Amino acid sequence: MSKKTFALIIKFFISIGLIWYLLHNIDLGSAWKRMLGADSVNLTIAALVISVQVMISVLRWRAVMFAIEAALPFWIALRIYLIGLFFNQVLPSSVGGDAVRIYKSFRSGLTIKASVHGVMLERVATVLSLLILVTLAAPFLQGHIEHADTNWMLTFSIMMLAVGVGGTIFLMFLDRLPHKLRIWRIVRALSDLASDTRRTFLSPTHAFQALGWGVLGHIATAVGVYFIAKSIDLNVSVLDCMVLMPPVMLVTTLPISIAGWGVREGAMVTAFALVGIQANDALVLSILFGLMAILFAIPGGITWLLTTDKKVEAITNEAQP
Repeated sequence: MSKKTFALIIKFFISIGLIWYLLHNIDLGSAWKRMLGADSVNLTIAALVISVQVMISVLRWRAVMFAIEAALPFWIALRIYLIGLFFNQVLPSSVGGDAVRIYKSFRSGLTIKASVHGVMLERVATVLSLLILVTLAAPFLQGHIEHADTNWMLTFSIMMLAVGVGGTIFLMFLDRLPHKLRIWRIVRALSDLASDTRRTFLSPTHAFQALGWGVLGHIATAVGVYFIAKSIDLNVSVLDCMVLMPPVMLVTTLPISIAGWGVREGAMVTAFALVGIQANDALVLSILFGLMAILFAIPGGITWLLTTDKKVEAITNEAQP
C-alpha cells in the first residue's frame, strides 16, 4: 500500500469516526427537523456574506501576489480561486485545491516560481491572520467560561501566534542558512521562498494588506455562521460567533480529515457548548455550514468543466501526502 493511499484511508476513517461518534450521541430526528426548518431568508443572507468572504480571500491572495510582483487580474484570480475551492471539496488532500491554483496560475501566464510562492504565502497569511484573530478573541471568552480556562486559552493563543510568527521569520532567512544545509532538497526549495516572504511580510504596506484581508475574511466567515445559526433559531450573538469560530477554523485547517468533515463538527459542538448550545443544534449548524461550503464549490466545478485545460492530475497527485 502506498503512502498516499494509507493517508487517504486514515483521513477517511477519522472523518467517518468523528461523524459517527457525534451522530451516535444526538437525536437524529430532532436534528433533521431542525435542518429542514431552517429559515431561507437568513440562509440567503449567510450565503451572501460568505460570498463576500470568497471575494475577500481573492483580495488576500492578490495582495500577496502584488507583494512578489506577480499579480493576476482580479477576475482571473477569482476564477482560479473558485476552481481551487471546488478541488478542496472533492480531493482527499487538503492541499489539492492549492495545487490546482498553482497549476492554473502558471497556465495563466505566471512563472512556476511565482505561482508556487503566491499560493504558499497566501496560505501563510491565512494562518497568521487566523492566529491573530484567535488571540484577539480569546479574552472575550471570559464571559462564557471560567476565568482560569480563559487565561489558558489566551496563553495558548499567544503561544500559537508566536510559533506562527517565528515560523514566518524562519522562512525569511532560509536563504541565509549555512551552505552545507542546502544538501537537503526541502531546504533548497524553501530557501527560494525566503526573499518573497521578506517582500510580503517585512513591507508594512504589503503585510497590512495581506493580513488585514485575512482577518476580514475570517470575520466574514463568523458573521456568515451567525446568520446560519439565526436560521435555525439558535440563541447566539454575533460576538459569540466572532469569539468561537476562529478556534474552530484553526482546528479545521489541520489536514487530518476529508475536507474538514468530522473535525469541524466536533470542534463546533465543543465550542458552542460554551455558550449553552446543545450538541444536536451545534451539529446542525456545522452541517449547514459545511453544505454552504459545498454550495460555493459548485461554481468552481462548473468553471473548471468549461475550461479546455483540465490536466491537473499530475500536480494534484504530487500535492497529496
